[in-house]
Amino acid sequence: MDKLGVLSSSPLFEMLSNQELEYVAELSRPRRFAAGQVIFEEGELGDSLYVIAGGEVEVMRRDASGEQKTIAVLGAPEFFGEMSLIDKEYRSATVRARSDAELLHLTAENLTTFRKQHRDGFTFVVINIARVISSRLREANTRLAARL
Repeated sequence: MDKLGVLSSSPLFEMLSNQELEYVAELSRPRRFAAGQVIFEEGELGDSLYVIAGGEVEVMRRDASGEQKTIAVLGAPEFFGEMSLIDKEYRSATVRARSDAELLHLTAENLTTFRKQHRDGFTFVVINIARVISSRLREANTRLAARL
């Protein structure tokens, strides 16, 4: 897997220098999941995020009756799992590989290490997370308004 290529194409790492991207690539760990395999479950304590290098994942939540509903499908070079790093809460959704998926895994510890070495780069990562969360919230608001 070309970790540097994956990271440089991800919206999570926009505005980072080549040196910063190389450092994050060293910290990240490739993970593979087979189609149907759960990456993490809603309600688990989260301490990491994932960048999609290949394949697709589906983000699912339980509805009022307890049935799992897909709320989003993500593919490369998108990322997921960032919310628990920001708010230190439990996972808000289950994420499952929709197809065979190749992911890059970054833990809270990895990001702390990155922050200590590259403060400006870390600031860009936080801004990029906020930008994507804002976009996802706008999309959710649009879908919700369409149902009213």
